[in-house]
Amino acid sequence: MRAAYSFDNDDPAAALRHDLLAEILDPVTFDRLGAAGDLRGRRCLEAGAGGGSVASRLAALTGPTGRVLATDLNPRHLPDDQGYEVSRHDLTGEPIPDPPWDLIHARLVLAHLPDREHILVRLADALAPGGILLIEEWLSAYPHVVLHAPDAAAAELVERYHRIVVDRLLPANGADPAWAGRVHAAMLAAGLTAVHTEIRAESWAGGTAGARLIAVNVAQVGDGLRAAGFTEPELDRLCRLAGDPGLVIRGHLTYSTVGRRP
Repeated sequence: MRAAYSFDNDDPAAALRHDLLAEILDPVTFDRLGAAGDLRGRRCLEAGAGGGSVASRLAALTGPTGRVLATDLNPRHLPDDQGYEVSRHDLTGEPIPDPPWDLIHARLVLAHLPDREHILVRLADALAPGGILLIEEWLSAYPHVVLHAPDAAAAELVERYHRIVVDRLLPANGADPAWAGRVHAAMLAAGLTAVHTEIRAESWAGGTAGARLIAVNVAQVGDGLRAAGFTEPELDRLCRLAGDPGLVIRGHLTYSTVGRRP
Protein backbone atom coordinates (compact mmCIF):
# COMPACT_ATOMS: atom_id res chain seq x y z
CA MET A 1 0.00 0.00 0.00
CA ARG A 2 1.29 3.47 -0.96
CA ALA A 3 2.39 5.68 1.93
CA ALA A 4 0.46 8.94 2.18
CA TYR A 5 2.10 11.96 0.55
CA SER A 6 2.55 14.78 3.03
CA PHE A 7 1.69 17.56 0.56
CA ASP A 8 -1.34 16.41 -1.44
CA ASN A 9 -2.14 18.29 -4.66
CA ASP A 10 -5.82 18.26 -3.67
CA ASP A 11 -5.05 20.41 -0.65
CA PRO A 12 -6.13 24.08 -1.02
CA ALA A 13 -2.56 25.19 -0.18
CA ALA A 14 -0.96 23.08 -2.93
CA ALA A 15 -1.03 25.78 -5.61
CA LEU A 16 0.79 28.25 -3.35
CA ARG A 17 3.34 25.55 -2.48
CA HIS A 18 4.07 25.02 -6.18
CA ASP A 19 4.50 28.78 -6.69
CA LEU A 20 6.87 29.12 -3.73
CA LEU A 21 8.94 26.09 -4.74
CA ALA A 22 9.25 27.45 -8.27
CA GLU A 23 10.44 30.81 -6.92
CA ILE A 24 13.06 29.12 -4.75
CA LEU A 25 14.24 26.35 -7.04
CA ASP A 26 13.68 27.33 -10.66
CA PRO A 27 16.89 29.41 -10.84
CA VAL A 28 18.91 26.36 -9.77
CA THR A 29 17.07 23.99 -12.08
CA PHE A 30 17.20 26.32 -15.07
CA ASP A 31 20.96 26.74 -14.62
CA ARG A 32 21.39 22.97 -14.60
CA LEU A 33 19.19 22.53 -17.67
CA GLY A 34 21.18 25.22 -19.45
CA ALA A 35 24.35 23.23 -18.79
CA ALA A 36 22.79 20.06 -20.25
CA GLY A 37 23.56 21.12 -23.81
CA ASP A 38 21.32 21.93 -26.76
CA LEU A 39 17.90 20.43 -26.08
CA ARG A 40 16.27 21.52 -29.33
CA GLY A 41 14.36 18.63 -30.84
CA ARG A 42 14.99 16.41 -27.81
CA ARG A 43 12.56 14.21 -25.87
CA CYS A 44 12.21 15.25 -22.23
CA LEU A 45 10.26 13.74 -19.34
CA GLU A 46 9.36 15.86 -16.30
CA ALA A 47 8.41 13.36 -13.59
CA GLY A 48 6.34 14.67 -10.68
CA ALA A 49 5.83 17.96 -12.49
CA GLY A 50 3.86 19.76 -9.76
CA GLY A 51 2.83 23.17 -11.04
CA GLY A 52 4.59 22.83 -14.39
CA SER A 53 7.21 25.59 -14.25
CA VAL A 54 10.05 23.26 -15.25
CA ALA A 55 7.97 21.57 -17.94
CA SER A 56 7.28 25.01 -19.43
CA ARG A 57 10.99 25.76 -19.45
CA LEU A 58 11.74 22.44 -21.12
CA ALA A 59 9.11 23.13 -23.77
CA ALA A 60 10.86 26.40 -24.59
CA LEU A 61 14.27 24.71 -24.71
CA THR A 62 13.19 21.77 -26.89
CA GLY A 63 11.24 23.91 -29.32
CA PRO A 64 8.56 22.85 -31.81
CA THR A 65 10.48 19.77 -32.95
CA GLY A 66 10.97 18.39 -29.44
CA ARG A 67 8.63 16.66 -27.04
CA VAL A 68 8.04 17.31 -23.33
CA LEU A 69 5.83 15.04 -21.24
CA ALA A 70 4.89 16.30 -17.77
CA THR A 71 3.60 13.61 -15.43
CA ASP A 72 2.25 13.62 -11.91
CA LEU A 73 0.27 11.29 -9.71
CA ASN A 74 -2.25 14.14 -9.47
CA PRO A 75 -1.74 16.49 -12.45
CA ARG A 76 -4.55 18.89 -11.57
CA HIS A 77 -2.16 21.88 -11.32
CA LEU A 78 -0.57 21.30 -14.74
CA PRO A 79 -1.99 23.61 -17.44
CA ASP A 80 -2.56 22.03 -20.84
CA ASP A 81 -1.68 25.06 -22.97
CA GLN A 82 2.04 25.52 -22.25
CA GLY A 83 3.55 23.49 -25.08
CA TYR A 84 3.98 20.23 -23.21
CA GLU A 85 1.88 17.08 -22.81
CA VAL A 86 0.29 16.18 -19.49
CA SER A 87 -0.30 12.68 -18.19
CA ARG A 88 -1.29 11.10 -14.89
CA HIS A 89 1.41 8.63 -13.87
CA ASP A 90 2.36 6.69 -10.74
CA LEU A 91 6.15 6.38 -10.52
CA THR A 92 5.88 3.68 -7.89
CA GLY A 93 3.64 1.24 -9.70
CA GLU A 94 3.63 1.96 -13.43
CA PRO A 95 6.30 1.63 -16.15
CA ILE A 96 8.15 4.79 -17.13
CA PRO A 97 6.07 6.11 -20.05
CA ASP A 98 7.27 6.15 -23.67
CA PRO A 99 11.01 5.54 -23.37
CA PRO A 100 13.65 6.27 -24.43
CA TRP A 101 14.12 9.86 -23.24
CA ASP A 102 16.98 12.25 -23.91
CA LEU A 103 16.47 13.97 -20.56
CA ILE A 104 14.52 13.02 -17.45
CA HIS A 105 14.12 15.46 -14.58
CA ALA A 106 12.55 14.96 -11.15
CA ARG A 107 12.58 17.59 -8.38
CA LEU A 108 11.59 16.97 -4.75
CA VAL A 109 9.92 13.74 -5.84
CA LEU A 110 11.92 10.61 -5.05
CA ALA A 111 12.59 11.63 -1.45
CA HIS A 112 8.87 11.13 -0.79
CA LEU A 113 8.70 7.64 -2.35
CA PRO A 114 9.78 4.67 -0.22
CA ASP A 115 11.03 2.69 -3.26
CA ARG A 116 13.19 5.61 -4.38
CA GLU A 117 16.37 3.66 -5.23
CA HIS A 118 14.50 1.27 -7.51
CA ILE A 119 12.62 4.13 -9.14
CA LEU A 120 15.90 5.90 -9.88
CA VAL A 121 17.18 2.75 -11.60
CA ARG A 122 14.03 2.58 -13.73
CA LEU A 123 14.41 6.24 -14.68
CA ALA A 124 18.03 5.62 -15.67
CA ASP A 125 17.00 2.61 -17.75
CA ALA A 126 14.42 4.76 -19.58
CA LEU A 127 17.14 7.05 -20.97
CA ALA A 128 18.37 6.89 -24.53
CA PRO A 129 22.11 6.28 -24.97
CA GLY A 130 23.79 9.53 -23.94
CA GLY A 131 20.61 10.65 -22.19
CA ILE A 132 20.69 12.72 -19.01
CA LEU A 133 19.03 12.11 -15.64
CA LEU A 134 18.74 15.19 -13.40
CA ILE A 135 17.50 14.57 -9.85
CA GLU A 136 17.10 17.51 -7.44
CA GLU A 137 16.32 17.05 -3.76
CA TRP A 138 16.43 18.99 -0.51
CA LEU A 139 18.58 17.84 2.37
CA SER A 140 16.63 19.02 5.40
CA ALA A 141 17.72 16.47 8.01
CA TYR A 142 19.77 18.81 10.17
CA PRO A 143 19.15 20.79 13.39
CA HIS A 144 19.76 24.45 14.27
CA VAL A 145 17.93 26.12 11.37
CA VAL A 146 17.34 29.50 13.01
CA LEU A 147 19.94 32.16 12.18
CA HIS A 148 18.02 35.01 13.81
CA ALA A 149 14.66 35.35 15.51
CA PRO A 150 12.64 38.14 17.15
CA ASP A 151 13.06 36.45 20.55
CA ALA A 152 14.21 33.23 22.18
CA ALA A 153 10.69 31.78 22.29
CA ALA A 154 10.30 32.26 18.55
CA ALA A 155 13.64 30.57 17.88
CA GLU A 156 12.69 27.59 20.05
CA LEU A 157 9.28 27.30 18.40
CA VAL A 158 10.74 27.23 14.87
CA GLU A 159 13.42 24.73 15.87
CA ARG A 160 10.78 22.46 17.43
CA TYR A 161 8.58 22.77 14.35
CA HIS A 162 11.50 21.81 12.10
CA ARG A 163 12.41 18.80 14.25
CA ILE A 164 8.86 17.46 14.26
CA VAL A 165 8.35 17.88 10.51
CA VAL A 166 11.71 16.41 9.50
CA ASP A 167 12.15 13.73 12.16
CA ARG A 168 8.55 12.57 12.56
CA LEU A 169 5.92 13.75 10.09
CA LEU A 170 7.76 13.30 6.79
CA PRO A 171 9.26 9.88 7.67
CA ALA A 172 5.85 8.69 8.87
CA ASN A 173 4.60 9.22 5.32
CA GLY A 174 7.50 7.38 3.70
CA ALA A 175 9.78 10.34 3.02
CA ASP A 176 13.51 10.44 3.69
CA PRO A 177 14.77 14.00 4.38
CA ALA A 178 18.39 12.74 4.05
CA TRP A 179 17.95 11.04 0.65
CA ALA A 180 19.53 13.95 -1.24
CA GLY A 181 22.95 12.95 0.07
CA ARG A 182 22.62 9.45 -1.42
CA VAL A 183 21.49 10.34 -4.93
CA HIS A 184 25.03 10.65 -6.29
CA ALA A 185 25.95 7.13 -5.17
CA ALA A 186 22.62 5.76 -6.41
CA MET A 187 23.25 7.16 -9.89
CA LEU A 188 26.68 5.54 -10.01
CA ALA A 189 25.17 2.25 -8.84
CA ALA A 190 22.59 2.54 -11.64
CA GLY A 191 25.42 2.60 -14.18
CA LEU A 192 25.30 6.30 -15.06
CA THR A 193 28.51 8.11 -15.93
CA ALA A 194 29.81 11.67 -15.54
CA VAL A 195 27.78 11.94 -12.33
CA HIS A 196 28.08 15.39 -10.80
CA THR A 197 26.36 17.09 -7.85
CA GLU A 198 26.00 20.78 -7.18
CA ILE A 199 24.91 21.83 -3.68
CA ARG A 200 23.38 25.25 -3.03
CA ALA A 201 21.74 26.97 -0.08
CA GLU A 202 21.01 30.45 1.21
CA SER A 203 19.27 32.10 4.12
CA TRP A 204 15.50 32.61 4.07
CA ALA A 205 14.13 35.67 5.84
CA GLY A 206 10.50 35.95 6.88
CA GLY A 207 8.41 37.08 3.93
CA THR A 208 10.57 35.32 1.34
CA ALA A 209 9.37 32.21 -0.46
CA GLY A 210 11.46 29.85 1.66
CA ALA A 211 10.21 31.15 4.99
CA ARG A 212 6.63 31.33 3.74
CA LEU A 213 6.74 27.57 3.30
CA ILE A 214 6.40 27.35 7.09
CA ALA A 215 2.85 28.69 6.88
CA VAL A 216 2.04 26.40 3.94
CA ASN A 217 3.35 23.43 5.89
CA VAL A 218 1.19 24.39 8.86
CA ALA A 219 -1.80 24.43 6.52
CA GLN A 220 -0.98 21.04 5.00
CA VAL A 221 0.38 19.05 7.95
CA GLY A 222 -1.23 20.99 10.78
CA ASP A 223 -3.04 17.93 12.11
CA GLY A 224 0.27 16.15 12.53
CA LEU A 225 1.73 19.16 14.32
CA ARG A 226 -1.27 19.28 16.64
CA ALA A 227 -0.89 15.57 17.37
CA ALA A 228 2.76 16.28 18.24
CA GLY A 229 1.67 18.80 20.88
CA PHE A 230 1.55 22.15 19.10
CA THR A 231 -1.19 24.46 20.34
CA GLU A 232 -3.30 26.72 18.15
CA PRO A 233 -1.52 29.85 19.45
CA GLU A 234 1.82 28.24 18.57
CA LEU A 235 0.67 27.37 15.06
CA ASP A 236 -0.69 30.91 14.64
CA ARG A 237 2.68 32.32 15.69
CA LEU A 238 4.53 30.06 13.26
CA CYS A 239 2.38 31.47 10.45
CA ARG A 240 3.10 35.03 11.55
CA LEU A 241 6.82 34.31 11.82
CA ALA A 242 6.79 33.04 8.23
CA GLY A 243 6.15 36.63 7.17
CA ASP A 244 8.30 38.37 9.80
CA PRO A 245 11.64 39.64 8.43
CA GLY A 246 12.98 39.36 11.98
CA LEU A 247 13.08 35.60 11.48
CA VAL A 248 15.94 34.27 9.35
CA ILE A 249 16.34 30.55 8.81
CA ARG A 250 18.88 28.42 7.03
CA GLY A 251 17.50 27.28 3.69
CA HIS A 252 17.54 23.59 2.86
CA LEU A 253 20.56 22.32 0.97
CA THR A 254 19.58 21.76 -2.67
CA TYR A 255 21.42 18.76 -4.10
CA SER A 256 21.24 18.86 -7.91
CA THR A 257 22.70 15.65 -9.29
CA VAL A 258 23.13 14.80 -12.96
CA GLY A 259 24.26 11.61 -14.64
CA ARG A 260 24.45 10.34 -18.20
CA ARG A 261 23.59 6.93 -19.64
CA PRO A 262 26.55 5.45 -21.55
